[in-house]
Amino acid sequence: MTPPAPVQLSAHRCLTREAVDRALALDVDFVEFDVERCADGTLVVFHDSVVEVDGEEVALADLTAEQLRAAVPDLMLYDEVLDALAGRRSAHLDLKFVGSCAEATARAVDRLGADNLVVTTLDDAAVREVRDWAEAHGHDLLVGLSLGRKVTGFPVWRQLRVRASEVWPHLRYRQSRANVVVAHHWLARAGLAGFARRRRLPLLVWTIDTPRSLEYWLRPGRAWLVTTNRPEEALAVRDRRTRRMRG
Repeated sequence: MTPPAPVQLSAHRCLTREAVDRALALDVDFVEFDVERCADGTLVVFHDSVVEVDGEEVALADLTAEQLRAAVPDLMLYDEVLDALAGRRSAHLDLKFVGSCAEATARAVDRLGADNLVVTTLDDAAVREVRDWAEAHGHDLLVGLSLGRKVTGFPVWRQLRVRASEVWPHLRYRQSRANVVVAHHWLARAGLAGFARRRRLPLLVWTIDTPRSLEYWLRPGRAWLVTTNRPEEALAVRDRRTRRMRG
């Protein structure tokens, strides 16, 4: 019987050139970064939808890329990170905006190739948009619907509704056509790992940082891909497991 493949690793939240270079110096499989869109349509590598400008929070949707760079000097453009990864690592592209997601994906596929990319997003319609685009262009692209979003500030009824749709995501996955299960680690343990296995879908678990969680999730067969803010430690855990299996 063929043993399960080692769990792949993604260096989480590589938002600056320094962070990208640090990930590229390691033997990680994927480099994860978040993409937002500015008011002028420029795609940038940024996690939040707002930024502090002169002591006030301003939406990225109201700022041009030039204005954003004035507030965030080490800002990376989307095309810059694609160029940095091309031919070197696979990209874990986490889309934080809605609309024109297929266009952003097309740029990544053109630069990196569909085989070197996984696309994730919290938005069901965005997943469907990207999947439809990939299928229409003959790309076997991995596109995941992320489950485990923050619900702080939502009315109680909406919090319950969101969590229910994540614990029992069957309808959302069918309608979005996601072909990767992307789950916060506590949701993965609560049942989404089994959901992925039953549907024979790859499981991407985020974000695994503690030694105990790394030992658990890096056991071959537990997941396809794990994102972590501690890639050096994760690589050490995976290497130890690999040596034990071989020895």
